[in-house]
Amino acid sequence: MSSSSRSPRLRVRTVEIDDPGPLAALLTRGDSGAWIRQGEGMVTFGQVIRHQVASITDADQWWAELAGTAVTEDAGTWDAGPRNFVDPPLPGSGLVAFGTFVFDPENSAAQSTMIVPEMVIGRRGGRNWQTTIGYGPRPPAARQHPIAPPRRSAAKPPRQVTYADGGLSGLQWQDAVAEVVERITTSSAGVAAAGLDKVVLARDLLVLANSEIDPRWLVQHLSTNYHRCWTYLVDGLVGATPEMLVRRESGLATSRVLAGTIRRSGDNDQDLALAAALSQSSKDLTEHEYAVASVARALAPHCSGMNVPDAPYVLELPNVLHLATDVTAVADHGGSSLALAAALHPSAAVCGTPTNLARATIAELERMDRGRYAGPVGWIDADGDGEWAIALRCGQLSATDSQQIRLFAGCGIVAGSDPAAELAELAAKLLPMRDALGPRC
Repeated sequence: MSSSSRSPRLRVRTVEIDDPGPLAALLTRGDSGAWIRQGEGMVTFGQVIRHQVASITDADQWWAELAGTAVTEDAGTWDAGPRNFVDPPLPGSGLVAFGTFVFDPENSAAQSTMIVPEMVIGRRGGRNWQTTIGYGPRPPAARQHPIAPPRRSAAKPPRQVTYADGGLSGLQWQDAVAEVVERITTSSAGVAAAGLDKVVLARDLLVLANSEIDPRWLVQHLSTNYHRCWTYLVDGLVGATPEMLVRRESGLATSRVLAGTIRRSGDNDQDLALAAALSQSSKDLTEHEYAVASVARALAPHCSGMNVPDAPYVLELPNVLHLATDVTAVADHGGSSLALAAALHPSAAVCGTPTNLARATIAELERMDRGRYAGPVGWIDADGDGEWAIALRCGQLSATDSQQIRLFAGCGIVAGSDPAAELAELAAKLLPMRDALGPRC
């Protein structure tokens, strides 16, 4: 429901609790959500508000109004009960909303959504908390002490999983890559008036199972096996992304840029050689440079004291190696994490360069609706701090069939791209979700 349909003010209470155990194991059927990295983060239960927005900027304005009227309970407002309020506050404690945004609203039938949960259980720096949110004189069922999340049942893997091509087959996608390379080459030769430097071309796969595809199972698998990534479950979008679009915390803005990828071999010595080759690859370094430059340009009007490392490092994940750069800056006062995300999206890492031409090329050649793939996904608190990652290594669960999910992956295409090699890279990027779904039929 929209906040405009309710006149009472939101009331919020956060208390410190004992260690609840692995966060992913707390998830329940129904309206559960997750944001987990290296054992820390948050899981959510229920929905007080579900609000659809037209853009990230609209979401930022809506959230500022809602958070500005909410009442946060403290020890002085309670007549009885424990006084174990979280002090000092932890990032994510208190009033929060989770969101997931469409990559390209002009070329998508999907909708961007903000969700305020009824309950949040979180962990940060060895401390644990529970937040309850609701309307009325007090948050529901949180008057005296922390309450247990809804009863949960064991998550199970799907059975008899099969895959089918989405918008394009593998060969058709390679043809699209070749077309992009041709357009970039033509542009660089000066034939085209507006030069196309990079396009991130994605592909989808349709997954069918003979049993329910339980998002809890996917979250548990991804958060365990890809613990350096941000595992998320927001409004049916589930994945484990290695790329942080922007984090805003205590006035500091951070963005992790990934561009340039190679599949791991499984042999440590060979992987060291692959990492060295990746860090010296002119094709991958060029792709990475475009992505870093786009982030720095977008952040500059909203930040000061920006630090952009001279060279990327190699980020090691179980399935791939990435060229990575962490850009940091001091966020201007009053600019929320959503405002920064609006300025950054879409970056060259998921769209291309120049942005408008790359986005038009994507809409023309991908032959699919990306929906919320490659859009921002994450959370924001009442102070505007939060984390917004890029929705990569993910799948969108079907809203009408619990036995279906649609997977996505993409590759950055530049002048030196080889279609067959890009298809192999795309297959590597699909591995986290394919492994989580289990063996194919």
